[in-house]
Amino acid sequence: MKTHKAFLILISFLMVQFTAKAQTVDTFIDKIYPELDRLYKHLHQNPELSLQENETSARIATELRSLGYEVTEGIGGYGVVGVLKNGAGPTLLIRTDMDALPMEEKTGLPYASTKKAISNDGKETYVSHSCGHDIHMSVFVGTAKVMAENKSSWRGTLLMVGQPAEENGMGAWNMINDGLYDRFPHPDFAIALHDDPFLPAGTVGYKSGPLMAGVDMMNVTVYGEGAHGAAPHTGIDPIVLSAQMIQAYQTIVSRRIAPTEPAVVTVGSIHGGTVHNIIPDEVTMQLTLRSYSPEVREEMISSIKRISENFARSAGLPESKMPTYWIREPHTPALINDAQLTEQMVKVFKANLGEENVVEVKAQMIGEDFSRFGMQERKIPITMFYLGANDPEFLKRAKKEGLEIPGLHSPYYAPVPEPTIKTGVKAMSLFAMDILRNNEIILQDKK
Repeated sequence: MKTHKAFLILISFLMVQFTAKAQTVDTFIDKIYPELDRLYKHLHQNPELSLQENETSARIATELRSLGYEVTEGIGGYGVVGVLKNGAGPTLLIRTDMDALPMEEKTGLPYASTKKAISNDGKETYVSHSCGHDIHMSVFVGTAKVMAENKSSWRGTLLMVGQPAEENGMGAWNMINDGLYDRFPHPDFAIALHDDPFLPAGTVGYKSGPLMAGVDMMNVTVYGEGAHGAAPHTGIDPIVLSAQMIQAYQTIVSRRIAPTEPAVVTVGSIHGGTVHNIIPDEVTMQLTLRSYSPEVREEMISSIKRISENFARSAGLPESKMPTYWIREPHTPALINDAQLTEQMVKVFKANLGEENVVEVKAQMIGEDFSRFGMQERKIPITMFYLGANDPEFLKRAKKEGLEIPGLHSPYYAPVPEPTIKTGVKAMSLFAMDILRNNEIILQDKK
């Protein structure tokens, strides 16, 4: 009975301490927000494509260095790591992505991006942060500031990781292969966030377990025998073959995968032929595959190959003209949030943001290579949360009037900066401090 009473007293004491800390963090965030607003608008107006994040990474490195972090640049390309050691304790990795998308922004904002760049395949393109990585970086820098300011409240080692090339799925892979976990303290935990246009600013979303799907990009090249369009019987038409294959691919999810297993097979593009009246001898299809388990992933890939080759044989093509395949590596593994770490996070959020502002969300079939940070030989508990980024009043009106809500990768996506960034910094900072809680200080205060 005494033990139970002592436990309740300790919990009450911790909650008082944490509430006081939250109030201190709120005051500090209000103080630094003008700097974060300027940073956000600078990043928004100066986006860089995957594998080209030269100026962005330099800016993140400068911000961390100014706060006293030991900074290393050029990890796996433009990766940045800032290390802040603060005594004995766990090692926590906080990650942000830094790259932008090859698309034009159409928000009409006064700070909208008008940037153009040459993509990695040599084409000129507009560039914009239509996935919100500028929000992520602003929260990241704000969190770095809060953690440096409040070193008396936590113990351990903080790894602030600026990751390039999230959009093409290569960034985390490149950083880890460049010795991230060999050159720096091996993390005990890793956390991240992603902005969400369907949640109101001021709220956060969470889900234990599967959050985002594994992603594969796959090309299927179908061969045929070219002929005049007026004499199709003299050739073997790869366009017709491709159409048959596309139809058959749709049976993979409905007939080969268990109904309880999430899976997606989408043919996103098909290229073949040059003019109206020539049957080409080659067609290339580009597919995206989404799954949550290695077994489902393998079933989809093997089924696509089996279907493609059997249609090619049925058309009379020889073995030398069977379809060929390309799968992008590295693929993006499914993002599975650690149950215990997520539960800890939710408790922190509900205590400091209010239960009404903490929402359980559903898993999605989009992908995120943050998953790789937890998939090493020494397993690392990871969790990612969603950060509400839209105007609450607009979301209410959109629901009432059936208005379209611009989502991620929309040219019209425009987060509401101030409440989004402030909530993100508060949530991430308090969660980080809870993971790295300074128990010595708490016990000393209690005495």
